[in-house]
Amino acid sequence: MKKIILISVAMAAVIAILAFRTVNKPVQEETTVKAGDKVEVFYFHLTRRCVTCMAVENETRKSLEELYPDLMKKGTVAFASINLEEESSEAVAKRCKVTGQALLVVSGDVRIDLTDKGFMYAANSPEKLKEEIKKAVGPLLNPVK
Repeated sequence: MKKIILISVAMAAVIAILAFRTVNKPVQEETTVKAGDKVEVFYFHLTRRCVTCMAVENETRKSLEELYPDLMKKGTVAFASINLEEESSEAVAKRCKVTGQALLVVSGDVRIDLTDKGFMYAANSPEKLKEEIKKAVGPLLNPVK
């Protein structure tokens, strides 16, 4: 009986922690503050990836190439797929404060997390993901001073 009570209390604590994290999730950062000269889009992943994980990378790259072809060639907008399990990725992961899979738009001090939208839209609604990318990247290219 004591084991059942202990397990129930532990499960309640875990649920409470998860609920608190979901409710208090940080709001997307303001995109008009301290944007840099370059917009970098990073897709952080692990070595083993599912179909959706690969779709996030492919659709993000495709969207950026369609939306900003000239800026991609100039390097003003850049895309990088980063394997978190490789030692060479440690510096950029630390700079972006990433510890797991993530889709981020970074420019100067601005960091926009599109991870949820990437996984929600990449496989079944890539046009919606493209719109979210455009909403995140566009203002960083023409920041309000």
